[in-house]
Amino acid sequence: MGGRYEGTKHGSSGRAAAMCLLLPLLVLIVLKTGFLPHFAHFRETRYIKDTDKMVQTVPYFGLDSARWQRQPHESEAVKEYNKQNKILPTSGPKDSSSISSDVGAPISKLTCNFDTPHSDTCTMEGDLRIHGKSATVYVVAASTHRPENSSITIRPYTRKWEQETMSRIREITMRSMPPAFSFIIPPKCTVSHGVPAVVFSTGGCGTNFFHAMSDLIVPLYITSREYNGRVQLLIADYEPKWVAKFRPILAALSMYPVIDFDADTAVRCFPSAHVGLESHNKMLAIDPSLSRNGYTMMGFRDFLRSVFSLQRPWSKPVSRRSSSGRQQKPRLVMVLRRHSRELTNEADAISAMEDLGFEVVAALPEDVRDMGHFAGVVNSCDVMVGVHGAGLTNMVFLPHNGTVVQIVPWGGMKWACWYAFGEPVPAMGLRYVEYEATAEETTLKEKYPRDHPVFADPQSIHRQGKTWATFLNGQNVTLDIDRFKGVMQQVFQSITME
Repeated sequence: MGGRYEGTKHGSSGRAAAMCLLLPLLVLIVLKTGFLPHFAHFRETRYIKDTDKMVQTVPYFGLDSARWQRQPHESEAVKEYNKQNKILPTSGPKDSSSISSDVGAPISKLTCNFDTPHSDTCTMEGDLRIHGKSATVYVVAASTHRPENSSITIRPYTRKWEQETMSRIREITMRSMPPAFSFIIPPKCTVSHGVPAVVFSTGGCGTNFFHAMSDLIVPLYITSREYNGRVQLLIADYEPKWVAKFRPILAALSMYPVIDFDADTAVRCFPSAHVGLESHNKMLAIDPSLSRNGYTMMGFRDFLRSVFSLQRPWSKPVSRRSSSGRQQKPRLVMVLRRHSRELTNEADAISAMEDLGFEVVAALPEDVRDMGHFAGVVNSCDVMVGVHGAGLTNMVFLPHNGTVVQIVPWGGMKWACWYAFGEPVPAMGLRYVEYEATAEETTLKEKYPRDHPVFADPQSIHRQGKTWATFLNGQNVTLDIDRFKGVMQQVFQSITME
């Protein structure tokens, strides 16, 4: 009995050793001969939510991968979606998704930057497969792959210091795969593009014109302008009204229809991609030293002038007298607000500026909404005047050397107003003038006694987090016409000549 037991034990050990020697050879034969269907019972499949069975996880041998790669995955739903949205494959390299996981693929690169205060960005090139429905970018055969960073997520919007804003932004995941054999088999391409991709979100503060320009359009220009239109834009948190409003600018940056990233069921392959937008850490600003192509805000404004066919590149000094002896009038647009920070005596202010010699164009909120039309109005003017607010963002359409006059409401708002609209002005090739309202010029005096912190200690209101409710949404402005007229007299003198 003892001998039989020992013999059996030794025999089992021998067979185990033989299996260890044969196992690598067996795996190689299986992978190279296409015999994978016979091992289907070993397969375990995991589907990512809403990907229409796009991703397969193989727990051990990577079995059945060749069959998976050969199967077509462009469903009728994908075809119909692309047909309805006129999304067609662009000219480019042939679909490389047929490469099996056991065959060497081109090396891909993935680089992410989390160090800037405004936005996180990831750039990549090589074998890239983007599936919008699952918000996933597959970086196949990534040279930068590490087990600890094989999955990276970012929110592609440019106000990352604002947690509440960023919570509304959809996360996008970059999944890098090692250059060698991978247990995660990427989805097969259904559309191949021969141009780069730029992925960003409109889900933040884009309905506000200031934020639309500062958070989205300027960063999008920095990120995508270098491609001269040969770039595909994919928009997460897709806002149809935002896209419609800025369509002329989007069409100037990309010659292809934008793609609704969240609704896109196609697997799109790109040679390179940029997830997130570059932002240069200031409002309405481009820092040429940080721009790969030396872009400037003056160049950005030239770009806008081209987009909207604006006629005046420069504002030139106006002669106060023509050859006939008649005075020529510099043109001024006054951006008027309603409901908050409204000028209660706007008619008197307009009359005062007309008395000085300005031709005044009064722009109500409904006039400002039509961006294309209002861009032409602003470009025809030499000066823009308005109380602090999003409407002043239209200064981007002024001709070079134009003047911006910002009326700062009461409440210790000088620095914040300057940061939003004063600091960006010089880099735009414009001039900046500020008129700060006094305690006598705010309607807050009708709500609070003069010994209230609103007047005695405005900074305490800021520290309590009540800035918006009190000083921005809570007051209107009644200009001291004589004082205001004195400031505008200086502006008139600076843009006219004898």
